[in-house]
Amino acid sequence: MTIQDLKSQNLILFEVISGSKSFGLDTPTSDTDIKGVYYLPKEQFYGLHYIPQISNETNDEVYYEIGRFVELLLKNNPNILEILASPTDCILYKHPLMERLQLDDFLSKLCKDSFAGYAMTQIKKATGLNKKIVNPMEKQKKSLLDFCYVLQGYNSVVLSQWLESNGLLQERCGLINMPNSKGMYALFYDETATLEYRGIVKNEFSNEVSLSSVPKGEKELAYLSCNQDGYSKYCKEYKEYWDWIEKRNEERYNTNKEHGKNYDSKNMMHTIRLLQTAEHILSKGTLHIKVTNRDELLAIKAGKMEYDDLLLMANNLIASIEKHYETSTLPETPDVEKVIDILISIREELYR
Repeated sequence: MTIQDLKSQNLILFEVISGSKSFGLDTPTSDTDIKGVYYLPKEQFYGLHYIPQISNETNDEVYYEIGRFVELLLKNNPNILEILASPTDCILYKHPLMERLQLDDFLSKLCKDSFAGYAMTQIKKATGLNKKIVNPMEKQKKSLLDFCYVLQGYNSVVLSQWLESNGLLQERCGLINMPNSKGMYALFYDETATLEYRGIVKNEFSNEVSLSSVPKGEKELAYLSCNQDGYSKYCKEYKEYWDWIEKRNEERYNTNKEHGKNYDSKNMMHTIRLLQTAEHILSKGTLHIKVTNRDELLAIKAGKMEYDDLLLMANNLIASIEKHYETSTLPETPDVEKVIDILISIREELYR
């Protein structure tokens, strides 16, 4: 089922403009994000084809099945609460039954963790971008051999350098485990190429060293240390970096690069906005998604603040959120039974 199917079959219950335009943070280059709520045809809902969410290829249009929507509201999911709290000028369509879902039935102290927790993921994203900008990775991927070292007295030498300086081939090397020594191996060398040693690694894509059967009486040439954990960490970071390169928004990346602060300024803007929203919910008991500090937030997006100053601002907001949490009159959690009754009444009307 597609978004077009929802529209052609009149299954949409709620449709809003979301994102920067609903927050009052849009600029001339801002995209238009659409979010909505739908219900499934009766035979699909009662059958085996329940679909909780439908989106387009770019994920800038996302629709939630009414039950999934309510489930996320009960968890005080920030994105979903903001859909329900959409200002009037951002609502494209609202079925009369949606009036039964009132924001006051969902706002609770859960928002402390849901909003602040989500904000912390944004901080990690911004920090991650900082690392990626400052520490670019070479396209040529390293092999496990680059994480192997040969011991020489009280020092160690990179394996590739040691092999080259001694005119040796890794394919003619044989390794055996050193007992009680993680990542340590005795290294033997076959000058005659008759002992069928397996080499240090099978090929450039190997994730572990090869062990060989060494004839009794052979003399070890050296001792080798392999940093297997370091190689595993490198492979993970390599994949993350080049996945990011492939998928990154070039315009957004260039903006971050131009302001030279080495962090994802858009993510940091939303971090501060989320924390300010959580502070307002806990102190006032209401949710208004239209910001009143547009200039301040857009200045953050433009990279006009230092990263450390933004972290300090975030930490101060988290401290304020903790303080207001203790005195908030909001319930600990929404009234689940009441909300379920409302959801059932909506479904009964839809499938009557």
